[in-house]
Amino acid sequence: MKRAFKAAAVVLVFALGLIQLFQIDKTNPEIKESETIDSVVAVPPDVKIILGKACNDCHTNNTRYPWYSYIQPNGWWLRSHVEDGRRHLNLSIFATYDAKKRSKKLEEICDEVRSGEMPLPSYTWIHRDAALSTGERDAICDWANKAAAASTPQ
Repeated sequence: MKRAFKAAAVVLVFALGLIQLFQIDKTNPEIKESETIDSVVAVPPDVKIILGKACNDCHTNNTRYPWYSYIQPNGWWLRSHVEDGRRHLNLSIFATYDAKKRSKKLEEICDEVRSGEMPLPSYTWIHRDAALSTGERDAICDWANKAAAASTPQ
């Protein structure tokens, strides 16, 4: 029994070592200023700071990959989350959305932040500074709701 356990442990360590050779691509897509949220929606400085600390890593093309992204399978999981986040909302290409979609996305930003769905608890667990206070959630919602109302097609 001890021998089987040791053999399994050796195989596991070897497999974990082997998968480290398969790193994720950490290259961010190009950001065109004319396509960013800033080009179509006025983002106040305080909201920009909040978005920067709590949203940008998953919802822009300016992801800062942390040290643990170099350890597989964490990197694969993280890359999947970033791709999913960008697919749902990408502030780097926000201006490419039509007016109706922009308005809807702004409303969703408030809904997700207000409900505590965003930022993800798994993200704030490691990135404590990304956890939002009630005041920060209110600031995002106030901005997003005003921006949504201003961009709603008539």
